[in-house]
Amino acid sequence: MAEAYIVEAIRTAGGRRGGALKDWHPADLAALVLDALVERSGIDPAAIEDVIMGCVGQAGEQSFHVGRNAVLASKLPVSVPAVTIDRQCGSSQQAIQFAAQAVMSGTQDVVIASGVESMTRVPMGLPFTLPMQHGIGTGPFSKRIQERFGVPMFSQFIGAEMIAEKYGFSRDELDAFALSSHQKAARATQCGAFADEIIPIEIEGGEHRSDEGIRYDATLESIGSVKLLQEGGRISAANASQICDGASGVLVVSERALKQHGLTPLARIHNLTVTAGDPVIMLEEPIPATRRALDRAGMKIGDIDLYEVNEAFAPVPLAWLRELSADSDRLNVHGGAIALGHPLGASGTKLMATLVHALKKSRLRYGLQTMCEGGGIANVTIIENLA
Repeated sequence: MAEAYIVEAIRTAGGRRGGALKDWHPADLAALVLDALVERSGIDPAAIEDVIMGCVGQAGEQSFHVGRNAVLASKLPVSVPAVTIDRQCGSSQQAIQFAAQAVMSGTQDVVIASGVESMTRVPMGLPFTLPMQHGIGTGPFSKRIQERFGVPMFSQFIGAEMIAEKYGFSRDELDAFALSSHQKAARATQCGAFADEIIPIEIEGGEHRSDEGIRYDATLESIGSVKLLQEGGRISAANASQICDGASGVLVVSERALKQHGLTPLARIHNLTVTAGDPVIMLEEPIPATRRALDRAGMKIGDIDLYEVNEAFAPVPLAWLRELSADSDRLNVHGGAIALGHPLGASGTKLMATLVHALKKSRLRYGLQTMCEGGGIANVTIIENLA
């Protein structure tokens, strides 16, 4: 089978809600990533055969096909097509997998996988809350779904509490994990670990180059003082991912395109997996998905040098570590979404940018990325460093 290669992987630095990126229209923010991918790779913009863009909140400024609008806001020719996809938090990781599948099938040779989310300008949940506020419909979960699963709705917050309870994680353990995320992200920023993956963004008063959500002065006491999301629970805003604005993308090409355009690959895509399970606990699926991916790749968890497991909530990567008997020293080595933010539809390609460059800098071979997604779905992508 043909191979798929990543030749560029970049992201914006995360912006907090109402923060540094609040004035950027999401189509323009995503366009910057598209332009930077082309500029850094040196490829002819007309050679881009498709743009696959993940976005969860497809309403307001992210409605009416934000992927195509990003192309129209960019320097790419109007002849470059685009598609906007929603696999919830895994939207742009799925964009990578769709791009790789197009290349591996021989259908296309040069595809951009990307994602964007302005959670400031399009608040989380707006696509279903806004119609309901106007008396349109009853929400996404029909009576048939409610009766089948015995719940009125699916909630990621309830799912996170269920995982914490199932695996017996205390609040102190979750808070300690959150503190570690901030500490790792702070060290990574201070030593320039993100320099090659972050593109500067012009903002009022200068440039935005550093992730805005990192708490450099975080302590267990400050994290532990944050109010729990539900009485008697374990989850707080401090041990969950941060609301975030951002965009990200990777350029995926075939071997033929490498030769034709004189491109140098950063990584080879080694395995693509997606699975689904219980939508009520919802966030546990990265565990069986990773097992399937390793099995299909003929690998063991010890063969993987670095893991990026999205920190939607602290119990998710902690449960993943325990069940996979994975090495915690290889997990989210530059911090995760608790510190760096989780810009929903942009997180998949954001994590891939971090993973690709971390493997390159450390001269390690294999990396694995996975994330929990709404509806009980999980993607897993394994890459091999070629840099």
